[in-house]
Amino acid sequence: MGTSSRVMPSQIRNKMKREEVFHKIKSEKRRAKMKARMQTKKDEEENPKLKEERLKKNIPNTLENTREFDETIVGEDEEVFKDEEIDEFASYFRDGVQPKLLVTTSRRPSKEVYELSNELCDVFPNSTFVKRGSTEEVKKLVQLAVQKDYTDLMIINEDKKVPNAITLIHLPHGPTAYFKLTSIRISKDIANHGRSTPHKPELILNNFNTRLGHTVGRMFAALFPTVPEFKGRQVCTLHNQRDFIFFRRHRYIFKDGKKVDLQELGPRFTLKLRWLQKGTFDTKFGEYEWKHKPEMDTSRKRFFL
Repeated sequence: MGTSSRVMPSQIRNKMKREEVFHKIKSEKRRAKMKARMQTKKDEEENPKLKEERLKKNIPNTLENTREFDETIVGEDEEVFKDEEIDEFASYFRDGVQPKLLVTTSRRPSKEVYELSNELCDVFPNSTFVKRGSTEEVKKLVQLAVQKDYTDLMIINEDKKVPNAITLIHLPHGPTAYFKLTSIRISKDIANHGRSTPHKPELILNNFNTRLGHTVGRMFAALFPTVPEFKGRQVCTLHNQRDFIFFRRHRYIFKDGKKVDLQELGPRFTLKLRWLQKGTFDTKFGEYEWKHKPEMDTSRKRFFL
């Protein structure tokens, strides 16, 4: 009996007979699929080019490779390079200005915020934690940081005793970025974590491809010394995927001079940009370069970094 005239299981009223037919059809499909795979394998062994062609075509569709076209995505563009030569971070990249980071918190911080602050001071070389007064405004903190020659100010915010956001201000002229903070795990909560050393880490920035992404990436890069100490074998990674920025810190370990292993040092957390503002912090009169709004979420394939 041909496939076209075969009775479908759903047309059979007897339950036992219906299940029997269903399993029989399923078994036939499995055998046909296996036969086709074996034939493909045989053909590719005889002609290796067939395998190369199949692998080239066999690329799964993901949100990343099917993302909506974004005209702000930049590559090796001379115009972009010229803009970056005169932007707020130019002195860091051109003149080798050493970063100096001031870390503080929201008012009346909880134990969890203090723990994260200590971890971040360990991550960023030449950083200092200062306890924030109950009446100190952000603008006052900016002024004090500029007077003491800090290049960046980081404020850790919290909600119900849980760190939930980071405000990062590049000094003295901005910009200011506000990130949602999630998925925090400090070092002691990471299994088999290693202990960090005072060496300056390497920095890896992944997938900051748009003009906005370039700015955010340069903002993070300006927190680390331009010349890492490779002897320490420590590396910090900021990986952007679908506008979520994943932070990890590892030490790479050489085994027998041939293999390399990674040991996580911690902390780990995830950031998501909510807004980017020109200049230093000013929520009333500040000019926003970019601000996330609900109406911008028109598609799961639309990303901004």
